[in-house]
Amino acid sequence: VNLVESGGGLVQAGGSLRLSCTASGFTADEYTVAWFRKVPTKEREGVSCISRDDSSTIVYLDSAKGRFTISRDNAKNMVYLQMNSLTPDDTALYYCAAGRLWPRSGCSASQVAYDYWGQGTQVTVSS
Repeated sequence: VNLVESGGGLVQAGGSLRLSCTASGFTADEYTVAWFRKVPTKEREGVSCISRDDSSTIVYLDSAKGRFTISRDNAKNMVYLQMNSLTPDDTALYYCAAGRLWPRSGCSASQVAYDYWGQGTQVTVSS
């Protein structure tokens, strides 16, 4: 079971990035998948989540609502985080995580709900 994030990088403020989370060793649509982010001065925080049945997509960060979108491509076993209108405050190490939450329509911003984690991809937004 493995999760690998990609798509991070350096972007100017106002730009966009699409992060990808590739799952191997399990079928991504059997799991709730969430994105978290971590900056050195703060606890890791939940960014967005997509439920096992794709019926729920939630953006947890008030600052990201309207700018970030989570989606899933089951055929590719991938989950994406589209991030638009990026600001320097979005600079962080972004992680994807997977867990078998119940009900299937459920999501969670709690780290303990997720069993599998990727290594993270760095997003740096310059002003």
